[in-house]
Amino acid sequence: MASSSSEEEVTLTVKWSGKEYTVRVCGDDTVGELKRRICELTNVLPIRQKLLYPKAGSKLNDDSLFLSQLPLKSSFKMTMIGTTEEDLIVDPVESPEILDDFELGKEETVDIKDMEVNKQKLIRRISQFKIEVQNPCRKGKKLLVLDIDYTLFDHRSTAENPLQLMRPYLHEFLTSVYSEYDIMIWSATSMKWIKVKMGQLGVLDNPNYKITALLDHMAMITVQSSSRGVFDCKPLGLIWAQFPEFYSASNTIMFDDLRRNFVMNPQNGLIIKPFRKAHANRHSDQELVKLTQYLLAIAELDDLSNLDHNNWELLTEDNGKRRRHR
Repeated sequence: MASSSSEEEVTLTVKWSGKEYTVRVCGDDTVGELKRRICELTNVLPIRQKLLYPKAGSKLNDDSLFLSQLPLKSSFKMTMIGTTEEDLIVDPVESPEILDDFELGKEETVDIKDMEVNKQKLIRRISQFKIEVQNPCRKGKKLLVLDIDYTLFDHRSTAENPLQLMRPYLHEFLTSVYSEYDIMIWSATSMKWIKVKMGQLGVLDNPNYKITALLDHMAMITVQSSSRGVFDCKPLGLIWAQFPEFYSASNTIMFDDLRRNFVMNPQNGLIIKPFRKAHANRHSDQELVKLTQYLLAIAELDDLSNLDHNNWELLTEDNGKRRRHR
């Protein structure tokens, strides 16, 4: 496969737990993407998979490596070693913590968004990942897409009760913005643990608001930048393609503490201040209060795509000054 076209599809046979699975991938997919495809079939999370393949050796340990760089052949069989979450007794392994977030230059961001290879990856992901609607989309509402870790929840601190790690004013925030926005939650973890976390926090069955859908790591795609290498991101085009009559670039906003997650849709992303050290900040963090003001203020606009969300705090400050001067 190393000498073939990066867009050429190859069919691999993966052996696991006494069964064989057929996986279709392309050369411009990474090892990490291959693991996602295997996860779809086996429910073994990528972080738990060890892949064994003739002549590939330790290269299959590098999730950022492109498959076109490996000697893959359809006639060879790959072995996967791994355990599903359901069979594990120990606590779940979270996604690796990413502290080295970065901001790409404007030209590089545009290049990544417009590259044909990334557009094709998005098309493949749209066909592979079906968003399950938890509650109906509402006509005329805008869309808010929320991350979990460090956005709604401090997932690295310890506590006897998960509610102690919840960001202050979470339910008040979701209740207020629900009047104008449908709400989707998109985390880089697994669907099982999204449901566990959100269930523990009382988000999934709250009487004051409804969550439209949940998306996990399987909905993400891998892209490459010339300065920062290979990384995963959350392409909003996946949502827009599956619900074109409800959502688009003009009515969607996404909160995340990692700027890299917006690279396919930079105009729609708002960087939220990470919520860490929950025990120390539980009574002082006001981020969701201020963001409530911002979301309700911009909800009046017909088109959000021209806004610079980097300056969102200026709008809330202006609104506060106006109220004080009345």
